[in-house]
Amino acid sequence: MREAKKPLAHARGLGECVTEPRPLGSGFVCALALLLAGCGSIGEPLYPALRIPSRVIDLAVTEQGENLDIAFTIPPLTVEGLPLKEIGGVDLRVGPSPAGNGFNVDEWANSAMSVKVPTPAAPGPVQALVPVSAFVGKEVIAAVRVSNPRGRDPGWSDFKTFNVQAPLPDPAGFRAAADPKGVALTWSGPSPSQFRIFRQAEQQPKPILLATATEPGYIDISAEYGKTYRYSIQAVRDNIESNVVGPETITPIDTFPPDVPSGLTASVGIGAVELAWNRNTESDFKEYRVLRSEDGGPFAEIARGLDAPIYSDRNFQSGKHYRYQVLAVDEGGRGSVPCQPVEITAP
Repeated sequence: MREAKKPLAHARGLGECVTEPRPLGSGFVCALALLLAGCGSIGEPLYPALRIPSRVIDLAVTEQGENLDIAFTIPPLTVEGLPLKEIGGVDLRVGPSPAGNGFNVDEWANSAMSVKVPTPAAPGPVQALVPVSAFVGKEVIAAVRVSNPRGRDPGWSDFKTFNVQAPLPDPAGFRAAADPKGVALTWSGPSPSQFRIFRQAEQQPKPILLATATEPGYIDISAEYGKTYRYSIQAVRDNIESNVVGPETITPIDTFPPDVPSGLTASVGIGAVELAWNRNTESDFKEYRVLRSEDGGPFAEIARGLDAPIYSDRNFQSGKHYRYQVLAVDEGGRGSVPCQPVEITAP
């Protein structure tokens, strides 16, 4: 005879491990379905990013004073297109071109000078100075590579070839002074050379290139009296540059009278002696004044407040000999020297 099943309550009472069946909840079913769906297919494995900096592509070399000025930019992204967060080091080298027809990168790198460049904290522009003393008269090659903290790099930048020459002397005796036309800059410098003139006006964050001169000396006619300016200059010859000299700071003050009027003429008109001359161009010009001398006597003022370079003298006597002069006056009341006189006999 089979043993009859014990009631559930009796089994529990005897300490048997019995699990009471329960219906599955909807939350459990959904979770199980999602789990099974996620495990249904296997994708490509994800490898860790290498974080190698991108290759430098803007290396530039100039000779300035007694140094080679080498500049470049560390790109903001890695070779994988991710933001560059850590820089392991900068390997900048400068050295003579290897002998022979071919260029061997390893041969050049082993013989080139390694330039110490502090590791930047973030991507961006980098500048390094290398003395030219060891390279004068030689052709040198420069290149740079940037590595990650594990020492991995994308390879050398573009290779820049540069012919190093003897340093260009700096301009000497640089001075800035107020001038009737603006600010006059004077200096002496190596010849033949061109000279770059830099100016920093009020409210400007840094100097800008104002002009290039072929001879020592320049007048800044755009300068305004009462405003402060800082000027610097630099000599340039071929592909080498001197150091930048300056700045010279000046606030020009107008203490100058207008130019002497030029081109004065006198002619007989209908009932008048007609005077005409060239117009003054000063920004602070105010008026002209006319002087007259009769039969060799002293000059006396016969007109003032003229804003046009013409005048008709109707107060004369026929047969008398007259001489005329004109002077200009500015807003500050400063008068020019009278111009050379012109003569005429009244009809």
